[in-house]
Amino acid sequence: MASFFITAFYHFVALNDIKSIQPIIQDYCDKNSIKGTILIANEGINGTISGEEKNILDFHAFIKNDLIFSKAFDGIDYKGSWSKKNPFYRMKVRLKKEIVTLGIPEVSPTKKVGIYVKPEDWNKLINDPDITLIDTRNGYEVDIGTFKNAINPNTSSFRELPKYIKKNLSPKKNKKVAMFCTGGIRCEKASAYMLKEGFNEVYHLQGGILKYLEIIPEAESLWQGECFVFDQRVAVTNELKQGKYNQCFACRHPLSLEEIQSKDYSEGVSCSYCISKISEEKKANLKERQKQINLAKSRGEDHIGKVIKKK
Repeated sequence: MASFFITAFYHFVALNDIKSIQPIIQDYCDKNSIKGTILIANEGINGTISGEEKNILDFHAFIKNDLIFSKAFDGIDYKGSWSKKNPFYRMKVRLKKEIVTLGIPEVSPTKKVGIYVKPEDWNKLINDPDITLIDTRNGYEVDIGTFKNAINPNTSSFRELPKYIKKNLSPKKNKKVAMFCTGGIRCEKASAYMLKEGFNEVYHLQGGILKYLEIIPEAESLWQGECFVFDQRVAVTNELKQGKYNQCFACRHPLSLEEIQSKDYSEGVSCSYCISKISEEKKANLKERQKQINLAKSRGEDHIGKVIKKK
C-alpha cells in the first residue's frame, strides 16, 4: 500500500500579517515531517504537501483551529491522494504577492467570483451546447489530457490567459462560460477576471480536475487522458492513481514512454520539446546535475541540491 498521503489545497481569503503566519506553518511542518510547498499572500493560501496520513490530517486541524489563524481558513477544500514515494524533497513556505499569479492585482476572488460547480454537476453543464468550455491551464498540461470539447488557449503561463480572453472571447458572443484547472485555484481566479471584463454567466469546476477524478466513476467521466500535477508523480488518472508520464527536467514538459525513447531525449538534460531551445552551456550544466543525481542514487540518497558549475 502507498505510504505517503498527499493533500492539495487553497483558499482565497484576505490576510493581513502574512509574515507572522509563514514561520508558524514552516515550524509545524518541519516538526511533523511534512514536505511540499505552501504559498501565502494577502489574497490567501495555496499548497500541496505530503507525509504520514496522521500528520497531514493533524495539519488540517492545525490550520483550522490555531488561534493565530482564527477562522480565516475555514472552508478549505482538501484534495487527497496516495503515493508509494514522497513526491517532495523539502518543505517550503513562501510569501508571494499572489497565491496564483495572474498579474492583475485588482482581480481578487475574495471580492467577486464565478459560480461554483460541483463535480457531480459538471458533466451536465459542459454538455450544454451553449457553453464555451475553457481549460485555464498551460499548454504542456493540456497536451496530456483535458475535457472533451475544451478550448486550449495554448498559454505557457497563467499570466497569458487575460490576453487570450480579450482577443478571442466577448460577453456578447460567449454568454455562458465554464472554466476548469488542476485544483480549482486558477479557474476560480480566472472567473473573477472574466466578471470584471463584463462576462455575466461564468462557471468554474469546484475542486478542479483532481476532485472530479477523485469522485466521478471512470465509466461516467468525460475526462480524456491524464492530469498533470506539479510534483514527482507528474500525472494522475481516475481515482488519482499515478499516471504513466515522466517529465523533462529542462522544460518540465510531460513525456510519454514513446517520447522518452526519442533520440532527442537525454535524462535530466533535454527532450524533443526543448532540445533546440537549450544552450550548450545549459546542457553541460544539466548533464553535470544528472551525473550528481545518479551518484546520489547509487549511494541510496536523494539529490536535492544545486549543481556547482565546473570552472
